[in-house]
Amino acid sequence: MNNAIANRYEFLYLFDCENGNPNGDPDAGNAPRIDPEDMHGLVSDVALKRRIRNYVQIARGNQMPYAIFIEHATNLNRPIVRAHEEQQTGVKATDKNASKDKVELARRWMCENFYDVRTFGAVMSTGPNAGQVRGPVQISFARSLDPILPLDTAPSPARITPGGKPSSRKTSCAPWAARRSSPTGCTWPRASSVRSWPKIPALARMTWSCSGRRC
Repeated sequence: MNNAIANRYEFLYLFDCENGNPNGDPDAGNAPRIDPEDMHGLVSDVALKRRIRNYVQIARGNQMPYAIFIEHATNLNRPIVRAHEEQQTGVKATDKNASKDKVELARRWMCENFYDVRTFGAVMSTGPNAGQVRGPVQISFARSLDPILPLDTAPSPARITPGGKPSSRKTSCAPWAARRSSPTGCTWPRASSVRSWPKIPALARMTWSCSGRRC
């Protein structure tokens, strides 16, 4: 493991996305990230690393030495405390000032047992100190091959329900609903995509639904 990568390599990571949002921007209402100069779609390096982490976690069952350190909604200090316990450094969860030798022992244990630590690196000094690791794998922003057009569409139903207020669409909807086996209600066409990442030109796919079922 000490000399797992002896040379420098460059690789290309390809993935496809159509009528979806591969990486929402939290500063823009979770809209797809775009380059405003050429309208190409962007995906951050953090999002790409998360996909790699998720794959390894599923493929390897999140078991050491392929466990994932940075998981969703988890306390990062717990594995750091365990690293000190496994190495018998005597550092407790509340200790902040561990010696360099103890920090090195904990850092080495983290690298040996967590895939993302030894791959992407990590800052492990949030609680009991386990040092920092600069990973050998660095990923940049991804860019779409074609310009994209973010769409923000929402359903616009006009339903007819028993005892409800009369609708102007009742006349045109009634003959169609009468031909159904269970004409208990009617819903007008609605767009099925929300904040998508389609290619240009793009049209929202339209679907009909009746009583909660696609007709």
